[in-house]
Amino acid sequence: MDTRSLLRTTGIVIAAGGLLLSGCTSGGSEAASGSASGAASASPSPVPAALRPYYEQKLTWRECGVAGFQCSTMKAPLDYADPGTPDSAKAIDIAVSRRVATGPGKRLGSLVVNPGGPGGSGIGYLQAYAGIGYPAAVRAQYDMVSFDPRGVERSSPVECLSGPEMDRFTQVDQTPDDTAERARLVTAFKEFAAGCQKKAQRVLPHVSTVEAARDMDLLRSVLGDEKLNYVGASYGTFLGATYADLFPGRVGRLVLDGAMDPSRPALELNRDQTAGFETAFRSFAKDCASQPDCPLGQGDPDAVAERLKEFFAKLDAQPIPSGDSVRPLGESLATTGVIAALYDESAWPQLRTSLTDAMNGDGAGLLALADSYYERAPDGKYANLMAANAAVNCLDQPPAFSGPEAVDAALPSFQKASPVFGAGLAWASLNCAYWPVKATGSAKPLAAKGAAPIVVVGTTRDPATPYKWAQGLAAQLDSGTLLTYDGDGHTAYGRGSDCVDTAINRYLLQGTPPPKNKRC
Repeated sequence: MDTRSLLRTTGIVIAAGGLLLSGCTSGGSEAASGSASGAASASPSPVPAALRPYYEQKLTWRECGVAGFQCSTMKAPLDYADPGTPDSAKAIDIAVSRRVATGPGKRLGSLVVNPGGPGGSGIGYLQAYAGIGYPAAVRAQYDMVSFDPRGVERSSPVECLSGPEMDRFTQVDQTPDDTAERARLVTAFKEFAAGCQKKAQRVLPHVSTVEAARDMDLLRSVLGDEKLNYVGASYGTFLGATYADLFPGRVGRLVLDGAMDPSRPALELNRDQTAGFETAFRSFAKDCASQPDCPLGQGDPDAVAERLKEFFAKLDAQPIPSGDSVRPLGESLATTGVIAALYDESAWPQLRTSLTDAMNGDGAGLLALADSYYERAPDGKYANLMAANAAVNCLDQPPAFSGPEAVDAALPSFQKASPVFGAGLAWASLNCAYWPVKATGSAKPLAAKGAAPIVVVGTTRDPATPYKWAQGLAAQLDSGTLLTYDGDGHTAYGRGSDCVDTAINRYLLQGTPPPKNKRC
C-alpha cells in the first residue's frame, strides 16, 4: 500500500520472495571459532574516547547461510550520545556478512555494499547477488561485505504488524473517494504507527540514516580498513553521502548509484518520485503499445495510460479473484504490482502477462508482483522491510503532510506529475503524519568537503530515483562526479551497460573516476 520512498535495487523488488534467503544468524565474539579481524585502524581524525571500546572490538567470523560467506555480529551504541560499552545494555547488535577476496591480484580491502530501502537487507543482497554477481575482478580484489542496518531484519529489527495485519494494511483503499474511505486510510496509518511504537519502542528513536552511517564507520574500523570503499544503490546513496559528509577524511572509493537528493524535503521527494514512476510507465506504455499482446491496446502512451486508470477504477469498485481467498486483487495491490514491475524493463513482459490475466479476471500475477515488492513470503510472513522503511523515513525528515487537508491541497500537483499514480502516491505520503517519534533530521545539501572523488550514477528514466536527483547530489558533493546512463530501470551498475560497468570497475579497481559528465 505505501510505496513512498521505498528505494531499493531492482533485484530485491522483482525476485520472488524478496531475496528472503536463509541468511546467517548473528554471533558475537564468543561464538563459533573463526578468523578474527580488525583492531581500530588509523583514521584521519581521532575517535572519541567514549566510542573507543566499540572501535576496538574484534569480529569473530563463522561460515553461514550460503557457501563461501561468513557472518559475525558487531556491537554499536543504541544512542551515540550515551554509548555505554559494547557489553552493556546500551549496545545493539549489527549483523554483518562477508565473502573474502577470491584473488588473484592485490587485495584492496573491503567493499561495503547496500541495496537501499531503507529497510532492505544488506546481508540478503550480498549473499544473493553482490557477493556472487559483482564483476569477478572486483570480487577478486575486495572482501565483499554488507550489513543489515539498525532496525533491519537481523539487526535489532523494527516490528509493527503481524502477517494478517499487514495483509489488511496493504489492501486499504489508497485513493479515498469519500469521508468514510479517508477515515479508514487515516486509521490504517495510525494503527501501523501504534504497532511500531508498541513492538519497537526501544529502537524506534534510533534508526536514522545518520546513526546507520556512524555504524558504517564502526564497521570500516573493525574490518581493519583506513578508508571506506562502498557501493550504495538507491536509498543506499543517501546513506553513503551521509557517511561522506560525516567522515570526509575516511572516504575511499564511493559509488552512489540511483542517487537521492538529500536537499529536497519529503513533499518534494514524494512528488518527484511520483513523476519518476510516470516517466517509467510511459516507457512501458510505449513499448507495450508496440507489442501484439499488449492488454492495454494500441495507441499513444496517453491512451494506454487512460486504459490502465480505467482498469484501476474497476478494481476499486470490485476486486477480482487472485487465488488468495483473503486477498482479492483490488486497486491498491494492483497499483503496487504495476509499480514493482516498473523498476526493471526486463519485467515488462511479466507485467503485460499479469495485466492480461487480471483484465480477464485472474489477479494472481499482479498479486505476486505486489508480494515481491512488500517482501511477503508464501506462508504469509513479511520481512520487516515496510516497518523499517517507515521508521527510517519518518525519522530522517518531518512528514510531507500534516493531515488529510494538506493532501487535498497537494493532490493537483501529484496528479499532474502522474495521472496514473498521482492520487495514490499523494495519499501514501501521509504515513509519517501519525508517527510516534518526532523527526530528528531535515532536508539539507551534503557537501562532504575534502572527500576523495565520489562517483554519482543517474539513469535518465529511473522510476524510483529521478535523474535530477543524481544531478543534484553530484552538484552538492564537493568531489562528486556524475556518470549518466541513458536508459530505463532503477540503478545502472551491473544491469547490462558495458559502458557503465567499465567506468565503475575502473574506479573501484584503479581509483580513477569517470571523466566529468560522462554519458553512457
